[in-house]
Amino acid sequence: MRPLPTPESNIGVCGCLLVFVSLLLMLVTLPISIWMSIKIVKEYERAIIFRLGRILRGGAKGPGLFFIIPCTDSFINVDMRTITFDIPPQEVLTKDSVTISVDGVVYYRVQNATLAVANITNADAATRLLAQTTLRNVLGTKNLAEILSDREEIAHSMQSSLDEATDDWGIKVERVEIKDVKLPQQLQRAMAAEAEAAREARAKVIAAEGEMNASRALKEAATVIAESPSALQLRYLQTLNTIAAEKNSTIIFPLPIDFMQSFLRKPGDASV
Repeated sequence: MRPLPTPESNIGVCGCLLVFVSLLLMLVTLPISIWMSIKIVKEYERAIIFRLGRILRGGAKGPGLFFIIPCTDSFINVDMRTITFDIPPQEVLTKDSVTISVDGVVYYRVQNATLAVANITNADAATRLLAQTTLRNVLGTKNLAEILSDREEIAHSMQSSLDEATDDWGIKVERVEIKDVKLPQQLQRAMAAEAEAAREARAKVIAAEGEMNASRALKEAATVIAESPSALQLRYLQTLNTIAAEKNSTIIFPLPIDFMQSFLRKPGDASV
């Protein structure tokens, strides 16, 4: 950053003469001239005084009351409050060649009123244009998945870049936020179909694992029943109890197949 020159050291002999004449005229026209010399700036403002076109030593004045020499001095008021502006939607091509539209908001304030007046024509417009360019540059190095998931990191990176670039202008970037990321309609449908397919695949895997666990449990139960034939009869009775508890009029009672074979034989088979 180039330092500002010492203000009153280079005004020369003619400058000193003009200042002396202005002071003399001010004394002659008292008390009328005193009202032209007294200036007031508000709490949130600072005044940059120019004497013969050079910034007055001491930097910004205010808040409150200060004096100027009417004929040789002029001043500019600078608002020190935090300013917010919306970054217009920017068409950005991501690292994985996806076109998206992104907008955001920037919070900044004037930190050094002297630099904001002396080093740049319009600090507000310059900060707005720089924010748009920085947004495109930062998002151009990210994949779509990183943009959607790492908004805070992207906002912090933008804030650091903007703050460093505007330091010579006396601007302090306090905060940057990514507001909205708009995807093309075709990409939204494709991502929705991909997510639905992934959910269906996970559901099928979970169902298959459940069937496998159920089959293992049935195998173990069959092994236990095979070791104790009375366990099967107890299971029959438990099933009947469950059916009867539901107030059904039909009761199903299982019978062994060997018990029914004597009724199913033909008369000729009995003689044999």
